[in-house]
Amino acid sequence: MAALRKHLSRLKECTEAATAVEFALVMPVFMAMLFGIIIFGAYLTVVHGVQQLAAEAARASISGINESERLTLARDNINANARSYPLISMQRLQIQTASTDPATNVFAVTLRYDASNIWFFNLPAFVPAPPSTIVRSAAIQRGGY
Repeated sequence: MAALRKHLSRLKECTEAATAVEFALVMPVFMAMLFGIIIFGAYLTVVHGVQQLAAEAARASISGINESERLTLARDNINANARSYPLISMQRLQIQTASTDPATNVFAVTLRYDASNIWFFNLPAFVPAPPSTIVRSAAIQRGGY
């Protein structure tokens, strides 16, 4: 009985295994947070790029005389600038709408991007993934001529 008490008292003082247990408990939470930050950071980079493309296309279209010229200017601007965003593929980007609202005289560009081919959507479902379809729009007021 004395040997058992001596062994138990030594076990209480031993902290070598405590570190391993703490590591085993904390590491999955830490990894989930780390992967979540990386995944959502990359996702927000793509969202920001699509939004910027829509805004640049709307601004470029302002010099168009008629609706078809504004659409051509917007499309040309998207084609010229999409390559400057490294996570955006032109094959998956499409112009959903680009038109002038006659009541408000506002030209709006709406882009839809299918982000399902990005690397983090192919990872195991360790953390919840954001939606793979990104829709962003930008509008610009045309002059009162």
